[in-house]
Amino acid sequence: MTRLFVGVFPPAPPREALHGILPTASRLTPIEKWHLTLVFLGDAPASTVIPVLTDVPSPGPFELRLSGGGHFGSVAWVGVEGDLAQLTELREDVRDALALGGFPSDDRPFRPHLTVSYHSDGALRRALAAHRGDSWPVTSFELVSSAEGRYERLAAWPL
Repeated sequence: MTRLFVGVFPPAPPREALHGILPTASRLTPIEKWHLTLVFLGDAPASTVIPVLTDVPSPGPFELRLSGGGHFGSVAWVGVEGDLAQLTELREDVRDALALGGFPSDDRPFRPHLTVSYHSDGALRRALAAHRGDSWPVTSFELVSSAEGRYERLAAWPL
């Protein structure tokens, strides 16, 4: 078993643009790990989850942008704007498919965000609050395993 989640990874240009405006002294999570979590599964067998996600209906490609930010305790995050209805539809379709496959997820409200640090500071929060990135196309979602701080992208589905 491995800890799994389903997410959307912004392409390099918006991640790099965000990284470029953040204070160099801030303790950031690795830029290659920056993503929007749609559903966290926890410990689950990937070989069983992958076929379930194959049946998720596509809302079609849509546009998002990284914009604004805040913090949950010491966690600093950047917000998301754009086609949030399509993002939420995708998230709900993923949740429904997983539940039908025997992998229910929690009922917490969906608040799309991208975590940039687990060590928030004032300068980081101010930089995030002022950020408004360029739009980028969401063209897929992915199943990812997380083990010992490393991510492995296991499968991707086009929209």
